[in-house]
Amino acid sequence: MLSQLDTILTFNQHFVADRAFEPFRSGKLPKKEIAVLSCMDTRLIELLPRSMGIRNGDAKIIKNAGALVSDPFDSTMRSILVGIYELSVEEVLVVGHYGCGMAGIDPDAVLAKMTQRGIAHETLDTLRHAGVDFSQWLSPLSSIPESVQATVQTIRNHPLMPANVPVHGLVIDPESGQLDLVSRDPRADA
Repeated sequence: MLSQLDTILTFNQHFVADRAFEPFRSGKLPKKEIAVLSCMDTRLIELLPRSMGIRNGDAKIIKNAGALVSDPFDSTMRSILVGIYELSVEEVLVVGHYGCGMAGIDPDAVLAKMTQRGIAHETLDTLRHAGVDFSQWLSPLSSIPESVQATVQTIRNHPLMPANVPVHGLVIDPESGQLDLVSRDPRADA
């Protein structure tokens, strides 16, 4: 039986040979000069850009669990800043979604699954003693709009964030694609 990797590689050989990539060619700079931070939820892979009128080459799309900037110097924030300073991003949109798996995550259940899949209790204990707070690291989102707003504030108030780059917050319905505005940056209208 073929693994998913083998299936993907076989498909890719045909994709390239048939030049199916042609409609997706674009430059590395986003035509709409936006970066979108969104959740990695599978329902949003095609729905999110289509619901926003974003096509290939229009935006920098950054995805993670929960559409979060969990630390001001994490890789998500680094990606946003690189987009601004190196890749022509002039506006940032944080897009959470209703029904996010991060809202219902149970840190203890995740840790139990880790041990079931072979992570030693000693490893978890070592990490705890090194200062990793799994309850915080895996904490559930209490409110999607509040989480989006908190991430927007983290980005807006970052010491390396240019004051003239607006940061907005939205929540998308993963069934219909409807966007609800959580936070519109007043600098966008100036």
